Amino acid sequence: MIATTSAGGSVSVRPCEVPTPAGEAAVSSELSLSYWRAGLTSVPEEVWRHRDVEVLLLPDNALTEVPSRIGSLRGLRTLDLGHNRLTAVPDALGDLVSLDRFLYLHDNRLTRLPASLTRLDRLAYLNVGENPLAELPETLGRMRGLVELRAQHNRLATLPSSTGELTAVRELWLRGNQLTTLPRSMGTLLDLRELELRENRFTEVPDALRALPALRRLDLRGNALTELPGWLAELPALEKLDLRWNPVTVPASLRTALTEHGCVVLD
Repeated sequence: MIATTSAGGSVSVRPCEVPTPAGEAAVSSELSLSYWRAGLTSVPEEVWRHRDVEVLLLPDNALTEVPSRIGSLRGLRTLDLGHNRLTAVPDALGDLVSLDRFLYLHDNRLTRLPASLTRLDRLAYLNVGENPLAELPETLGRMRGLVELRAQHNRLATLPSSTGELTAVRELWLRGNQLTTLPRSMGTLLDLRELELRENRFTEVPDALRALPALRRLDLRGNALTELPGWLAELPALEKLDLRWNPVTVPASLRTALTEHGCVVLD
């Protein structure tokens, strides 16, 4: 069922499958509020009347702030605030304890993220890209449910040492920052499969990557690499290594070793 709201959005209740203790799927319902491209400059008052909302979509508007009472929507599982004009998000985001699917904060004007955000330890997907962020919270590692983290096109020069505690993460998107190195703790990301480091300031391949058994795709395009370590050929799962737009020549021996175990090298 889909209905139109007074603020130009839509309300929908749709069936969804939820697991039961017996391992079977039961059909439940999910309340979703969507205000995509609704021309909003503030969160509509009607949102607060739907305390049981699970999906709240507010992308592509002109929001400049999010009220602290967003934290009262304790049933939220997905929140989309992308493509707005936010300069900050409230500490109350950390109260959204049910948020376990998606949180979109990309393409705003955020200069910092509240430390409270890292209380969202069930969240699977976080996108904070396209913001003037110079750092991520030091307690980032508390978000142990994260499977995918996107922090592309920010102003990051370093990552928190706790990044290595994101033990469930499979994809890290860090393109277009100012990174020159990675924390050694990242060597413990045993499920990491895709690492996007394109257009940063690396002059060498970070040593922290040599112990990543599941890494399939490593994108290092557009950096300042001048040499390559031999251990790249020892990454057991590596399928694609992109080295284009770097002042480096791939040694013939390394290229052969990578090719022999099925890795495509682009340079």
